[in-house]
Amino acid sequence: MATHNDLGKAGEEAATRHLERNGYVIRHRNWRKNHLELDIVAAKDNELIVVEVKTRQTTDYKAPQDAVDYRKIRRTVIAADAYIKHFDIDAPVRFDIITVVGAQEPFHIEHIENAFYPPMF
Repeated sequence: MATHNDLGKAGEEAATRHLERNGYVIRHRNWRKNHLELDIVAAKDNELIVVEVKTRQTTDYKAPQDAVDYRKIRRTVIAADAYIKHFDIDAPVRFDIITVVGAQEPFHIEHIENAFYPPMF
C-alpha cells in the first residue's frame, strides 16, 4: 500500500480516537453505498455528525480543510442523505472536518465543528 494511504489510515484512526475521547459515539467508519463514502459517522447529544477527515504531512502547501471544496461538500451531503435514508434516521445533522497534520503520531488534530452547511442544489 502507498505511503499516503498508510498516512490517511493513521489519520482516520487518530480522528476516531479524538472523537471518542470527546464523548462521541462512532456509528460507522468508511461507510459506503455504491460510489458514495463517508469517512466517519458519529453521534453526540442526539445529533448525527458526519466527519470528513483530511490528513496531511505538512501544511506548507495549503491547509488540509482547503481540500474540502464545493464538489467534495456536495458529494458528502449526497452520501449523508443516503446514509440517513438507509438507516431511517430522524435527527439533526452536522458536518464537521477533522484535520490531522504530521508524518506520524503524535499528530496535530483540529476539529472544525459545523465546517460547512448543505448547499442548495
